[in-house]
Amino acid sequence: MEKISFQLEVFEGPLDLLLSLISKHKLNIYDIEISRLLEQYLAYLDQCREQDLELAGEFLEMAARLIYIKTAALLPRPEEAHREKQALQGALIEYALCKQAAQALAGRFIGNQIFVRRPMPVSVSPAYALHHDAAVLREAWDQMGQKRFSPPDTARERLQSVVSQPVASVMSKVVYVMRKVYHNEHVYLGALYADVRERSARVALFLAVLELTKHGRIGISEDSTYLYRRTDGRKKSRRMETAE
Repeated sequence: MEKISFQLEVFEGPLDLLLSLISKHKLNIYDIEISRLLEQYLAYLDQCREQDLELAGEFLEMAARLIYIKTAALLPRPEEAHREKQALQGALIEYALCKQAAQALAGRFIGNQIFVRRPMPVSVSPAYALHHDAAVLREAWDQMGQKRFSPPDTARERLQSVVSQPVASVMSKVVYVMRKVYHNEHVYLGALYADVRERSARVALFLAVLELTKHGRIGISEDSTYLYRRTDGRKKSRRMETAE
């Protein structure tokens, strides 16, 4: 008697096999009957062994996982089995959604079925074929003449209007600081810089403070927050100039 042989369907992985069994036996993917699913899964593995088919380790690992979930569900505290079952159901739902997306993209794929020929060269005539009103042509000519014969600005003037910035001298900031400390007993540094916006002016003001401090005309508080006028500044400045 001739032996009847049949070929098993090949699956890409254990999740693919589980989805096929769930669809075939009409199981609820959101509430899987682990016992029934395990029975069908092990039956498929037995058929593979009978046909001497090599099974990947991930198929055997999934079998062990299903057996563990079924065994843990029989214990007095089946919380672990419930968590494992929820994780398995989540993985199956995500895999099913990925397969649906892959099928949708495969339906849109055309591959090499469309062939497009190279664009044909088009001859362009150099003759200007458009027609314009005489008033439009006269206005265009006048505008061209104005641009052509108007006196152009020099490059230096155009450049200076863009890049020129006012430059503040250190001496002007020396006078500015001395006026501040002359009318006020203490001048806070924050207030001193409040009205100075330009970078060059801020640098000049900083150098002016250093210069006045160096010659003893002003002093800086220990916490470096305010300036004050020194009455012995003139004598100290003269002694420093003599020493130099």
